[in-house]
Amino acid sequence: MSLRNIGIVYRKELTEAVRDRRTMISSILIPLFLFPILTFGIGYAFVEVAGEAAREPSKIMILGGEDSPDVVKELKNARNLRVVPRSADYVDQISDKKIRAAVEIPPGFQAAVARGEHPDVKIYIFKDDLKSMHGAIRIEKLFIEYRDTIVRGRLASDHLPESLMKPFDIEQQNVVSDEKVAGESYGGLITYLVILMSMTGAMYPAMDLTAGEKERGTMETILSSPIDRTHLVFGKFFVVLTASLATAMLSALSMGGSFSILSRLAKDQSIGEGFPMLTMHPKTVIAVLMMTLPVAVLFSAVLMTISLFAKTFKEAQSYLTPMTFVVIVPAIAAVLPGIELTSKLALVPILNVSLLCKELVTGTYHWNYIALIFFCTCVYAGIALFLAVKMFQRESVLFSS
Repeated sequence: MSLRNIGIVYRKELTEAVRDRRTMISSILIPLFLFPILTFGIGYAFVEVAGEAAREPSKIMILGGEDSPDVVKELKNARNLRVVPRSADYVDQISDKKIRAAVEIPPGFQAAVARGEHPDVKIYIFKDDLKSMHGAIRIEKLFIEYRDTIVRGRLASDHLPESLMKPFDIEQQNVVSDEKVAGESYGGLITYLVILMSMTGAMYPAMDLTAGEKERGTMETILSSPIDRTHLVFGKFFVVLTASLATAMLSALSMGGSFSILSRLAKDQSIGEGFPMLTMHPKTVIAVLMMTLPVAVLFSAVLMTISLFAKTFKEAQSYLTPMTFVVIVPAIAAVLPGIELTSKLALVPILNVSLLCKELVTGTYHWNYIALIFFCTCVYAGIALFLAVKMFQRESVLFSS
């Protein structure tokens, strides 16, 4: 194999790729600016939405309670609750977010509590809606305070200490560092984005160097040059790999810088309390990039092979668009809670690297899995590269019409 010939093809194709605006946008501009915009934009939007939900009084509806005036009065006088007139369509109003919750007070509630009975209070909500959940928490807190007041009165009348209400405390204490907590929370999303950007960076060069050559009519010219087909494939392949790795590297660096700045701002401004803030160390960035290397090789070879069957750039786009979903499904699985790296999952392409990189972001290094996944991904990448070389040997694929 002639490295000189491969280098000639590589320099020629790389020069043309750098001049291509689409390649530069997908490989450099998007990874550089996408993650800071996502990090700060989504973070700002989340803080604003959460803050608005915490500040805004909850509109609620009281069902029943005619014979429990004290409880109804407490609900109406609560500063963070706004009671609206009763209506039979309260379910539709909750569903349409016109009200946030409805509380059903059973008949004789106040008298039953005074007699020592245990009546049930029902709170109707829109599950997982942030403002509805806030409304339910506020209602529940008010009833808990009402319950505690009654219990205190009974204890006082019997000359018993209030400590009987709470004979012992249960406390959950985190023993893991904040960095590991943040890595567990965001690590899957970060690696998913890096893997997706690695494929995106390779997509346009792969299409341009195969289907684009066919469409421009330059494929025949370059094939007639005194260079072996294998050298030609490797030269084009290394250009696609360069774009993929550049995109992955810029994405990782951009994310690392964004999270570092966000963590520093949150610490300086004393915001984000209760939310784990992630700091990506250079060692973590390097480790993620090392594991992304064989994935980038796999993407580059597969995308080149598929694009080679297309006759035009537009046709290649239609072929490669489904590839995005093929990558998204296993990569996003690392974001789902409860999925952990096992020896079986270590053999699944894309998913194995995504789960491993999630562990790396948390600062956990399973060297046995690292070796296994790196080896398996290299094997998959080698097979894909072998197929790419074989496809370049077939005249029916190169000159399909």
